[in-house]
Amino acid sequence: MTVREEEITAGLAAVRERIAAACAAAGRRPAEVTLIVVTKTYPATDVQVLAHLGVTDVGENRDQEAAPKAADVAALGAQVRWHFVGQLQRNKCRSVVEYADVVHSVDGVKLARALSGAAERHRERPLDVLVQVSIDGDPARGGAVVGSTVEPDRDFDRVALTVAEAGPLRLAGVMAVAPLGWSAEAAFEKLADVAARLRAAYPEATAVSAGMSADLEPAIAHGATHVRIGSAVLGTRPKLR
Repeated sequence: MTVREEEITAGLAAVRERIAAACAAAGRRPAEVTLIVVTKTYPATDVQVLAHLGVTDVGENRDQEAAPKAADVAALGAQVRWHFVGQLQRNKCRSVVEYADVVHSVDGVKLARALSGAAERHRERPLDVLVQVSIDGDPARGGAVVGSTVEPDRDFDRVALTVAEAGPLRLAGVMAVAPLGWSAEAAFEKLADVAARLRAAYPEATAVSAGMSADLEPAIAHGATHVRIGSAVLGTRPKLR
């Protein structure tokens, strides 16, 4: 085993232990929580190691890095589910639908329509979509706003309906990032309320994507079904140039 393989193995084991402990504290089963290892800035060979260690779900947040990496990983013979977790621009939809299995960051009606059109033209199976929620209600930041009357394009209910009615898309649930100035507990409690509201209207939309390396425990306590972990598994990120 190489030094890098040892590093990844140790990081992954530690995160899996944290998930198990958080689930035990919340009265949940670890099988209820999907670990997405976010591999931004890390090479395809790291993804290959992760796959060999049983990781099935990998996340990326920049299409210009993710698209070639997905191709490289496939060439290495590794099979994973790709989650696009970053801010998505409409002009990147065609590229993203060609490799992503799940998109976590749809926060606008126009974006949902663009993604649907790209998925209809460039993939054979429906694309799972999560609606990104603005926890603090600030439309200047990423996320659809619950109860928004200012910007219809970013209204949470309108975005969810657009995704749900798009044949090439499947409304899978919600995603959020705890905003600066909020405790993780308060942010994820609010997200849990939004997730429950969405499930009441769309019972199949059960996914709750929340929690990263620093706050996976409160996310799990408040019902996260997917946690997005990078540095806790893979170490300090290389600096982007």
